[in-house]
Amino acid sequence: MKSVAMKVQPRAAIGKQPAKELRRQGLVPGIIYGIEQPQRAVQLNEHNLTQFLRGRTSEHFLVDLEVEGDQPRKAIIKEIQRHPVSGRIVHVDFNAISMTRKLRIEVPVKLLGEPVGVTQTGGVLDHMVRTILVECLPAEIPEQFTLDVSALTIGQRLCVSDIAVDRTKLTILNAAELAVAAVAAPRAEEVVEPTAAEAAAEGPEVLTEKKVEGEEGAAEVEGKEGKKEAKKEGAKEAQKEEAPKKGGEGAAAKKGKEEPKKK
Repeated sequence: MKSVAMKVQPRAAIGKQPAKELRRQGLVPGIIYGIEQPQRAVQLNEHNLTQFLRGRTSEHFLVDLEVEGDQPRKAIIKEIQRHPVSGRIVHVDFNAISMTRKLRIEVPVKLLGEPVGVTQTGGVLDHMVRTILVECLPAEIPEQFTLDVSALTIGQRLCVSDIAVDRTKLTILNAAELAVAAVAAPRAEEVVEPTAAEAAAEGPEVLTEKKVEGEEGAAEVEGKEGKKEAKKEGAKEAQKEEAPKKGGEGAAAKKGKEEPKKK
């Protein structure tokens, strides 16, 4: 990996409030963690840093830090902190390094091609491991690893051992059998049945209109009709019984009126 020159300025004020003020001015606060030198607070232009990172596959770079008033330092970008909503860079950590001392760093893995198991049989490509941990000298750090997945069919996978690297320059610290990418069978859509608790929460079914079907429905209708007829017959009988009573009372009353009083 080639080193890239990056200009930074010393930063005197440390704390949350001074850092906020720097960001308002378009600057990013940072810290250089030294090996043989003490850590140092710095600041750099946000626009220049954003342009520097644009189009790169990784944020781990070998840089030549040009600190105003100090000697240049070889360093690696250790961490870039971003705002969770806007995505703007809010802080940068640098690690000063020695070019003759090996270090451990994560290198991104890029997949090339489209598996035949996806294009021809509808499989699904799973990218399980996206970075590989390696140990090497700073000058030997690869920008990324590439892995061709175009020949994969359903059920096949590629592991760390399938990544082509120069073993004389770097050592991969991940397990050789660790799966990096695989093609799985298409996932069937699952029909989720409601649980007993969910069914109970929905409550009983409410019927706005009762349906009448089959023999039970016919018997129910017939029973209702029979009850109606019985009520009608009962009403008629009652009227017949009342009629003679009313007639007798009327005749007796009439006879009492017509009978002359005895003196």
